[in-house]
Amino acid sequence: MLICGVVVALTSSLMALTVDQAPPGFTALYNGRDLTGWRGGDTFDHRKLMAMSEAERTAKIASWNATMRAHWSAQGPELVNDGEGAYATTEKDYGDFELRLEYRTVAKADSGIYLRGVPQVQIWDYTDEAKFNLGAHKGSGGLWNNSAGAPGKDPLVLADKPFGQWNTMRIVMVGSRVSVWLNNVLVVDHAIMENYYDRATPVPARGPIQLQTHGGEIRWRNIFIREIPSTEANDLLRSKGTQGFVDVFDGRSLSGWAGALDSYEIRDGAIACKPEKGGTIYWNRTLTDFDARVEFKLPAGGNNGLAIRYPGTGDTAYVGMTELQVLDDNYEQVRGPIDPRQAHGSAYGMVAAARGYQRPIGEWNVQDVQVVGSTIRVELNGTVILKTDLSKVDPATYIAGSAHPGVARTEGFFGFAGHNDPVMFRRVQIRERSATAPKHAIMQR
Repeated sequence: MLICGVVVALTSSLMALTVDQAPPGFTALYNGRDLTGWRGGDTFDHRKLMAMSEAERTAKIASWNATMRAHWSAQGPELVNDGEGAYATTEKDYGDFELRLEYRTVAKADSGIYLRGVPQVQIWDYTDEAKFNLGAHKGSGGLWNNSAGAPGKDPLVLADKPFGQWNTMRIVMVGSRVSVWLNNVLVVDHAIMENYYDRATPVPARGPIQLQTHGGEIRWRNIFIREIPSTEANDLLRSKGTQGFVDVFDGRSLSGWAGALDSYEIRDGAIACKPEKGGTIYWNRTLTDFDARVEFKLPAGGNNGLAIRYPGTGDTAYVGMTELQVLDDNYEQVRGPIDPRQAHGSAYGMVAAARGYQRPIGEWNVQDVQVVGSTIRVELNGTVILKTDLSKVDPATYIAGSAHPGVARTEGFFGFAGHNDPVMFRRVQIRERSATAPKHAIMQR
């Protein structure tokens, strides 16, 4: 409760701050004098920009800069756009962050804030009847480019102030999860931001903040950002969606677990695979549909796995429903090439997960897994890296043509499949689900 009170107090005091008085832990993105730290930008996939050659990227940004600097100006404490030109885009890219700012706009204006270069937290005229069909009457703050009906698409409540008044906005982004407070009112609650450029892939792990321009003057001030460290990000992720989970590891022993117990030890409150040891250990309770939440830490080149519906004997990657890889994202640099379906989070040998969302080696990661019928969903550090229906994967495409006789299993154990590396797991939780739970509700969270 004390932390919440401090946050409200800091947010409420923004109007009294100058650009040189950022809240503790924050950095001012606008210096009150000029456009230092900002470049031009547009609605453009940041991954494609970074994939360009240096010469191509420099030319593209130069073209944006020309129109951006013609329409943006530093007016003392206010960064002002006349409604035209390229977007004000931070030169620096950000991962997990907390952004605070104030804005004031005019009637009929339409703007927004791009997060990691992805559109957008919406800002617009909530009285513009011509845009009521688009949702303007619901107010600002929503993740407007999310799919219709998706969480966060529309703000939870209308919280805009009348024109002529300054609005305060606070945005917290961890992984792909976004929360937005408009004028101290929660309008988006830990919703996944979809990748506008390719909805089949998650938003980039890092990218710029962009202030969009769209046909009407908008003024910004007190623009402050704080990069969120992994420990805080993990705490935030663990605090969400906790109902129904039970601890299946007590932090002291392997009581309630079975399998290759001699290959594991308890170290610093975590289950650790012993070096040069392997085999699968599992929580000794048969599961059908379930959620698992676990933290893991990898050594360089580390390899392990999550056993899903494991029968208790055999190689879980084949005799269980699947083994979800737990693997260093930089494995190739340490030990050599792998197939994409062997990368972290992948359904081993069957479906590849998105890469690039792990914490650095030596830091803890938070992972949620949902298993419902033949579907599996993996969320790593707040980003969904795998969402698949294994019943729809053609066996002819399996890696090396290997059979997976257990893929259709409807029940089994959950555990860890060791592969000789000292990978560690802690805070292991399970939530059993009804077999009749709606699939769409489970897969979307």
